[in-house]
Amino acid sequence: MTPIAGQSRLHRPYYRNGIEHRAGADVSFHDIVKIFGFRTINIGKWVTPEEQQIAANLFFDGFCDLMDILQVPESVITLNGSLSLAFGTGGRKHSCAHYESQTKRLALAKNAGGGSLAHEWFHAFDHYVCDKLFVASNAQNFASELWLDDHEMHTHPLNKKLSGCFESIFLSSNKKEANQYVLTSAAVDKEMKLFYFARPQELAARAFEAIIQDHSIRNAFLVQGTKKSPEAKLGIYPREQHRVTVQHHFLDYFAHLGQAIEHKSSKTLKPHSRIQF
Repeated sequence: MTPIAGQSRLHRPYYRNGIEHRAGADVSFHDIVKIFGFRTINIGKWVTPEEQQIAANLFFDGFCDLMDILQVPESVITLNGSLSLAFGTGGRKHSCAHYESQTKRLALAKNAGGGSLAHEWFHAFDHYVCDKLFVASNAQNFASELWLDDHEMHTHPLNKKLSGCFESIFLSSNKKEANQYVLTSAAVDKEMKLFYFARPQELAARAFEAIIQDHSIRNAFLVQGTKKSPEAKLGIYPREQHRVTVQHHFLDYFAHLGQAIEHKSSKTLKPHSRIQF
């Protein structure tokens, strides 16, 4: 697709190099609900039929690519059918995308949400997995927050791996102090007189973005801007070896999660190996 002057960002091509998931055909948002199992999808009243079609194909390819990167089934993408989507429904001021914990809804703006899908999806995952990871939590907690506060965790091999993911995001090599990624994000917050970039859930979501962008499967609608953007130049994304370490932990965790779900109903599994996702 060749961009035309004056077109919105939605009409311009997003680079991707993954396999062809749709065999050249168009999909609808109804198809996405049915195939993946999302709870609901809401489309804004100002989204034209043409824009809906473009967006549906982008979402479908993005979620399929995310499945391939993480090696997980559809149930992980939809958080066991609990996640809802919204596209072009208005959203929040100064925000091109956001996750609403109260409604468990991931929302992307019509013309500026592209590239934010992985970030917002991880917010949803971080929120969803909280009560699976920790013994005590409330409906508004994120796992990344409680991990930093050293809350008691449920004992499970997968939880140990997820804890390792958070450790790699937040802590230095001695596992006792905040790493440079955290310190730089806090310094940026101080300079801007806000508390945003150093929030645990934001640190975790940006780290997840980085490992997705570094993967050999590329999708610019899923993620972009973790390397050369103005924000990246501020140091608010993991850098160099830190990115490699975080990616190793996350890809290992999700691969094992996918395997556990695949074999969840197998009678050969021992009870302590089961996971409720």
